[in-house]
Amino acid sequence: MRRHIFVGVAGVSLILAAAPLRAHHAFSAEFDADKPLKLEGTLVKTEWINPHAWLHIEVKKPDGKTEVWMIEGGTPNTLMRRGISRDTLKIGEAIAVTGYQAKDGSLRANGRDITYPDGRKLFLGSTGTGAPYEKK
Repeated sequence: MRRHIFVGVAGVSLILAAAPLRAHHAFSAEFDADKPLKLEGTLVKTEWINPHAWLHIEVKKPDGKTEVWMIEGGTPNTLMRRGISRDTLKIGEAIAVTGYQAKDGSLRANGRDITYPDGRKLFLGSTGTGAPYEKK
């Protein structure tokens, strides 16, 4: 009986330990390094959730219609250590984001940098995920 309990506890522990690993991904699993993009728009929503924060920006297309893009950033903790917080990202604010489009062609991107209208630039990306380095 003890052995069955031990095996059951060990099995559940392994399953719980593996769950966070499935949630995280490498850059190349979802985003295309050969599809860099620059989006300029208005911040309409932020999500400060783990494992990645998300910014939603409304971008005006050349035909005048708008679309909302989801931009993946680093973890909320990492972003806060870089000076990016809910106070620095205000809903309704104009921002420009550079990054890389999702492989599936959806309106999602992995964000690299945020540039504010006053010229301030902050690194939004996740380090160590396989995302391309900035070309100098």
